Amino acid sequence: MTWTIPNILTTLRLLAAPGVVLMFLYFTRPWADWFALLLFVSAAVTDWFDGYLARLWKQESKLGAMLDPIADKAMVVIALLVITGYAGMDPWILLPATVIMFREVFVSGLREFLGDTAGTLKVTKLAKWKTTAQMVSIAVLFATGIFQHMLIERTVGMDASVIAEIFEGGDDPLNLRLIQQAYWVTWWVGVALLWVAAALTLITGFDYFRKSLPYLKDEA
Repeated sequence: MTWTIPNILTTLRLLAAPGVVLMFLYFTRPWADWFALLLFVSAAVTDWFDGYLARLWKQESKLGAMLDPIADKAMVVIALLVITGYAGMDPWILLPATVIMFREVFVSGLREFLGDTAGTLKVTKLAKWKTTAQMVSIAVLFATGIFQHMLIERTVGMDASVIAEIFEGGDDPLNLRLIQQAYWVTWWVGVALLWVAAALTLITGFDYFRKSLPYLKDEA
């Protein structure tokens, strides 16, 4: 194994996936959300850099080719588990998350069955857009958690009538209305992008299955 910079970046991205869970185990919210967002975005950025540097420096390797898709899937699946958990199993998130996870498991099993043949089924541009949509939606939904808990922190101990007055247009020194707006915007944008990602996931999964059909036929 050759530990080039691209391979090191890919390995760090793989390790960052379970790191997202650790943020919620060892930090209180919204700090956990902040750290998870920063870790996830940093890892997502390396997804572009490791491939770019490997091609630029001609350091493409079998190790990198093996680890790269695993790191991508681990990041997406683990982050979706975390978001689904703290969202309280909200169906707006649970349904597209289920579609994405099912596709990733199905395609991974298909690739394992195909063995060396799987390497001949090239990754399409649509599949890359699918991965981008997944990562952007997850990042936005982590931001939703930040705004949600900022709102909770700033209203702890505050009388309900005072809170109601603020949201009805009263004096707002804590910027509660702005935080609430940011919460709703990131929520709906994140959910919309997650459904887009789920749709792209289904399309690319079906395309991969269709291309693999000739290799799944029993010999006559």
